[in-house]
Amino acid sequence: MVSKGPGAGTSDRPPAAAKWAILGAVMLGSIMGPLDGSIVNTVLPSITRHFHTEIAIAQWVPTIYLLTISCLILLYGRLGDMIGYRTVFLSGLAAFTVTSVLCGISQSIWMLIAFRALQGLAAGMMMSVGYAIVTSAFPPGERGKAMGIYAISIAVGLGLGPTIGGLIAQNLSWRYVFFVNVPVGLAAVSWGYRIIPRGGRKPGQRLDIRGAAMAFVFLTSLLLFANRGEGWGWSAPASLALVALAVASGAAFIWTEKRAAQPMLNLSLFADRVFAFANLSALLNFVATYAVVFLTPFYLSIVLGYDVLRIGLVMAASPVATLFVAPVSGAISDRIGSRPLAFCGMCLQAAGLLLLARLEKDSGAGDVAWRLVLAGAGAGLFGSPNNSAVMGSVPPAHLGIASGILAAMRNVGMVLGIAVAGAVLYSCAPVAHSMEPGTFGEAQIDEFLCGLRWAYITGAGIALAAALTSLAAGRTRRPAAGTRPDAAPPAHP
Repeated sequence: MVSKGPGAGTSDRPPAAAKWAILGAVMLGSIMGPLDGSIVNTVLPSITRHFHTEIAIAQWVPTIYLLTISCLILLYGRLGDMIGYRTVFLSGLAAFTVTSVLCGISQSIWMLIAFRALQGLAAGMMMSVGYAIVTSAFPPGERGKAMGIYAISIAVGLGLGPTIGGLIAQNLSWRYVFFVNVPVGLAAVSWGYRIIPRGGRKPGQRLDIRGAAMAFVFLTSLLLFANRGEGWGWSAPASLALVALAVASGAAFIWTEKRAAQPMLNLSLFADRVFAFANLSALLNFVATYAVVFLTPFYLSIVLGYDVLRIGLVMAASPVATLFVAPVSGAISDRIGSRPLAFCGMCLQAAGLLLLARLEKDSGAGDVAWRLVLAGAGAGLFGSPNNSAVMGSVPPAHLGIASGILAAMRNVGMVLGIAVAGAVLYSCAPVAHSMEPGTFGEAQIDEFLCGLRWAYITGAGIALAAALTSLAAGRTRRPAAGTRPDAAPPAHP
């Protein structure tokens, strides 16, 4: 077992075999978050029928999970900087495994919602420090390659989720979507405990409780507004109250962090142009990506009439493309920098979205799949270099909070992507609110397709905005030729 964190000194970086084992251990644990997030939506109708509940109530099963993942993710990143990334990651992994069992044995819809909230808190711990552990283990000259390979775990989780969910929905009880996490979780905890380096607890560190509370209120109110605003009405009193709360808590958070002796989020990090714009690019990328994730199943179901399993198989085209492109993109970024790859990746994703907007009533699975491949390849081309740029732009002592910010960008982008795509779709095609496969005629299908096209076009515009912010990020500093990889600065607290 590697007993010392690689940040203890330049000679304490793990040897080649150990660093790849560390990456594998983090990937095995990290696959479960996106897998669980994508798999549950597939079996939501089965859960609704089993508990004889309303769709509006059952919708809280995925919603509460996404909200609780995001609300404490910055706090977890800061804790990783204070007490060690290994402790936070493995604690979250163990708790995720336990709460998966609790979700699977739930006896009521409200019990399931409560356990899903706890499961989201555990998933947030895993997601918040994964980038920090990987960054700590690899020298700067290999960081892009490592980030690209790490992206495979997220792509595989997102890609397998709909397919596994479809198989379970057709052949087993919905409870197995949670039980499937248990053997993976046990294996990941066991391997991670042996492989991931111990991080030393930093003396004299205090947690910024007030800042953590303000961040919690800000993220919760913002994401709840984005997630539920369309259903409540964007100008409804509850929606406006959430906006006001988000603005007030966000301003209070910034005020608190500027004056705290040991802030939870060191705002000076955003003075670095690469860090600020690369994080903004990550946010916009996930908004565009989740426009695809949210809209395309509706097209496959309502227009083409596909069943759950076939939808899952077609939707897998995008993450599979990401899986193949991300490692190559990350490795190339170690040589040429992140900006050209990130820019080209978002342009490619925008092209995929514009082509999805050209789908017709008589398009087939292949027509959808190759467009999804373009969008997924663009996301893969962008993601690894951009993540490497973010993590390479911060001092070693702040790797945890930087990792937490990246994870927050991902989750906030996911929620905003669904909210923006839904708002455009429903404003252009009000009939989409109540559409189900096989229940509407030609006129309603045409209206739905019109709304779908404008939603895809909006997503393409957001992807192009991400391309521009990628250019604005400027050049990342690359290791000088001949620099020894193990001469990198300490990167583990």
